[in-house]
Amino acid sequence: MEYKQLGNTKEKVPEIGIGTWKMLDAAVDTEVIRTAVSHGSTFVDTAEMYGNEEMVGKAIRGMENVFLATKVSPHNFKYGDVIKACNASLKRLGVKQIDLYQLHWPNHSVPIRETMHAMEQLKKEGKIRHIGVSNFDVTEFEGAMSELKNDEIVSNQVEYSLLVRDVEKEMLGYCKKNKVTLIAYSPLARGALFSKKYAQLKKALDAIGEAHGKTAAQVALNWLISKEGVVAIPKASNASHAVENAESSGWTITQKEMSEIGHFLSRIRKRPISSVFTPVLKHSGFWSKRMTPRQSRQA
Repeated sequence: MEYKQLGNTKEKVPEIGIGTWKMLDAAVDTEVIRTAVSHGSTFVDTAEMYGNEEMVGKAIRGMENVFLATKVSPHNFKYGDVIKACNASLKRLGVKQIDLYQLHWPNHSVPIRETMHAMEQLKKEGKIRHIGVSNFDVTEFEGAMSELKNDEIVSNQVEYSLLVRDVEKEMLGYCKKNKVTLIAYSPLARGALFSKKYAQLKKALDAIGEAHGKTAAQVALNWLISKEGVVAIPKASNASHAVENAESSGWTITQKEMSEIGHFLSRIRKRPISSVFTPVLKHSGFWSKRMTPRQSRQA
């Protein structure tokens, strides 16, 4: 497993971690998480909104060198709510400190100054080690960063894959220039990459993979992590998939192969349907309260 620097810190994280969205079956997903970690994907990402922090915490218990990340939901962005939410996440995860605590989505109904001051307080108290955000555009990122007095935002977790490349318009270059780690979630486009609609792209990925002894999924992940400052957190449906994902690291697509992939990407529409709803999601945090499991809200 290869590692990359986290933001402008001295910390290094594996370029392939594991995302846990929709992981709710403890019997199955505990094995998946432990397998991923044992094969080098020690960056484990969850969120209070996922409703699985307790399961994730139990899965990684006793494992060494785990870099644990979680997120606070937008409806908890007021100062006191951020503090309370973090304490609840610590309890559910069964840890004394969170390695990376992230704002899950922007919430334009709460002053970002209030939220960031709470994040800085949590770091001062030693409850979190690093501050991150998720789904922030450049303007939102700079606004949040400007409210920090003594710390920096080290990462931005965004959707990024061969099929969803909106971040390439501005955010990818911004992160590279400012030494901010870009964490790619849904790096395999939630499986859409392997649908009939993209059969020609899949065929090209298969051919490239064959030359390296890799699968199409591994080629797609390697395409992402070949970019400076980008790490990916794919989900795995079973232990073998976790191993496959981890083995996307440690080798490199050639420049010619990158060009071949680019040829197919030029024919694909870049605007995902989800981007239509993004402004609505950022308007307030009401929706996140409805989506966050009841046990998380009451913890």
